[in-house]
Amino acid sequence: MRVSVIGCGHLGIPHAAAMAELGHEVIGVDVDQAKVDRLNAGECPIYEMGLPELLARHTQSGRLRFTTDIREAAGFAELHFIGVGTPIDADGRSYDTAQVFGAVRQLAPHLDRASTIVGKSTVTVGTTAKVTALAQRLAPAGDEVDVVWNPEFLREGHAVEDTLRPDRLIAGVTTLEGEKAIRAVYAGIIDAGVPIFVTDPQTAELAKGAANTFLGLKISYINAVADMCEAAGGDVSQIVDILGIDPRIGSGGMQPGIGYGGGCLPKDVRAFTASARQLGAAQAAALLRAAEEINEHRTDVALGLITRALGDRPINGARITVWGAAFKPGTNDVRESPALALSQALQQAGGVVTVHDPQAVTTAMVRNPELDYTDDLAASLDGADLVVLATEWPEYRHALPHTLVDRPANPLLVDCRTALDPQPWHAAGWTVRQLGRPGK
Repeated sequence: MRVSVIGCGHLGIPHAAAMAELGHEVIGVDVDQAKVDRLNAGECPIYEMGLPELLARHTQSGRLRFTTDIREAAGFAELHFIGVGTPIDADGRSYDTAQVFGAVRQLAPHLDRASTIVGKSTVTVGTTAKVTALAQRLAPAGDEVDVVWNPEFLREGHAVEDTLRPDRLIAGVTTLEGEKAIRAVYAGIIDAGVPIFVTDPQTAELAKGAANTFLGLKISYINAVADMCEAAGGDVSQIVDILGIDPRIGSGGMQPGIGYGGGCLPKDVRAFTASARQLGAAQAAALLRAAEEINEHRTDVALGLITRALGDRPINGARITVWGAAFKPGTNDVRESPALALSQALQQAGGVVTVHDPQAVTTAMVRNPELDYTDDLAASLDGADLVVLATEWPEYRHALPHTLVDRPANPLLVDCRTALDPQPWHAAGWTVRQLGRPGK
């Protein structure tokens, strides 16, 4: 098929490259000419595992190209994915869908034949109906323009894999034509056995919020249990194993740490909480808000753990190395990064902070220029009084502790992600503290 992808960011670029990988002819649209030029040259402006190679392969083959001209995309494609951003609104609780409606306002006047608009962005329930009314009013083709909501379930750091081999597809449709278009564009994925759920649009819209919010609930829940273990002297990692073996629960998403971040999960939990309140589901809103509050206080919890680990030594004046700036491994995205929030809090408490990250130093410097950064993992430890693991990159999980123990002034490591096996670190001479686990 000929498809367009409108919006070339953390969602749009991986989706466009993956659609080309599936055999479609793809045109990506973005308002940023400099970004479009880089993309057409096969250069990837974001980091995602496997994405630079995929982008280069399909821009070179001619199957994938980018433009700033939405009229060109309208004339080229029969199916148009909307992958623009929906940041949190000024009220801090709901989605700002201005970019979605802006994209439709620009695209629809050029749709003079039957076509399908497919929304990928995360939106408030009821958005599909409004987009449909707008598109059909502005498009010369009128009601021959179909709108389908097909929410993405991409994990940053795994966006290519999650597009090409998702665990499920959801299509919120109102017509048979819309369903046929979705089944056609995803034919290779569906034929490989990936289940597709065909629903009404409001179910599709709610499903995305429900999925992300449930993950937020699990993360907040296990962090609350970790706090209890910290107070009681229990071991949260063993509790995760005990809970995870229960088929009704599972261990996925239950890694104690400093909370969730990024461009999706925080805003999705906030917006889903607001939707529950707007729909009159007060008890659901209260439950969801409790999960938010736990997540919002993770920096304070981490500071308490660090203070206890330092003992008589104050944070003020301590040389502190923070491993991690990205909100999670596998991406250079630092939006609402718990690692950067903790780094900033440590600096505000008087710590002399140096941040290391394998991929996100450049993006972190833009967001938090007041911090010091380094690209050299071993050198980041030189003279440190404390090392804080804040993002669970494999570079940290697989580091060799015996080769690093002589670099810091004090081989004390606070693992705020419960990511390390502490035994080899202890054996190499390190002191390791993890939230909710007995320390040595």
